[in-house]
Amino acid sequence: MKDTEGAVAQLHGIGIQRFGDTWYAYGENKVNGNLFQGVCCYTTQDFAHWVNHGIVLDVQDKTSALGPDAIGERPKVLRCPANGTYVMYIHAETPDYSYAHMALAVSDNPLGPFTFQTTLTWRGYLSRDIGVFQDDDGSGYILSEDRDHGTHIYRLSQDYLTLIEDVSCELCTGYAFGLESPTLVKKDGVYYWFGSKLTSWETNDNAYSTARDLHGPWSEWRLFAPEGTHTFDSQVDVVVPLDPDQYHSEHFLFLGDRWEEHDLGNSGLVQLPIQLRDGTARLRWDASYEGARHR
Repeated sequence: MKDTEGAVAQLHGIGIQRFGDTWYAYGENKVNGNLFQGVCCYTTQDFAHWVNHGIVLDVQDKTSALGPDAIGERPKVLRCPANGTYVMYIHAETPDYSYAHMALAVSDNPLGPFTFQTTLTWRGYLSRDIGVFQDDDGSGYILSEDRDHGTHIYRLSQDYLTLIEDVSCELCTGYAFGLESPTLVKKDGVYYWFGSKLTSWETNDNAYSTARDLHGPWSEWRLFAPEGTHTFDSQVDVVVPLDPDQYHSEHFLFLGDRWEEHDLGNSGLVQLPIQLRDGTARLRWDASYEGARHR
């Protein structure tokens, strides 16, 4: 993915929301490696042309959890319906991955600037890869991978600024851990929860689970791309409902990272149509999608 100026879009670990008639995409800036270099924002109308709005959450001072020697991953933004504030969550980490907190920033504009507020965890649990979800009643949720217990769905307070319930915690079927890079969508009353196994920079066959209540019971985890393709050599970031009524959408877009460990700034994103229907998710290769490349 390149922006309208021809530069590689710094949308690694991408999060996407539609505010009004515009899609806002937030991503990790990886131009100079893995340490935190701020969160970038791009807008698009068609998922082909990306306008760069620059850094919307800047690097903080040296003592901060998002300072120049920290790592910040998978920025995600929700608009709080209670007060209109745009709330960004991001995985805040030390280079040895021992910190494992969520960082929180806020803005009154989706284009920022976002102001860093604090970091938090649920009862001291680890929080690594994160995702966000807003239900049709306006309630907000954070998905968080916790190596010791599984992957959680946490409910947010009404102002979206703190965690108030550990709604669900799941391990992947036949696997010792929960799944990282979690994302969640809802279609026709069914929740679809996607994630990736823990294989560092390497890709794997990602999986999904379904439920009619966020508390569960959740189905067994199963593949949504052909086995052995390693999710077409990608790691799920988000599954985006494209129709105006996102909770009854008929069209969805899968976006997944292809991490290039030694050239993170030029790592690619896969965009492919994904079908969600009757509790089943299916991702198929479609070479007509610009930028798609199965290697």
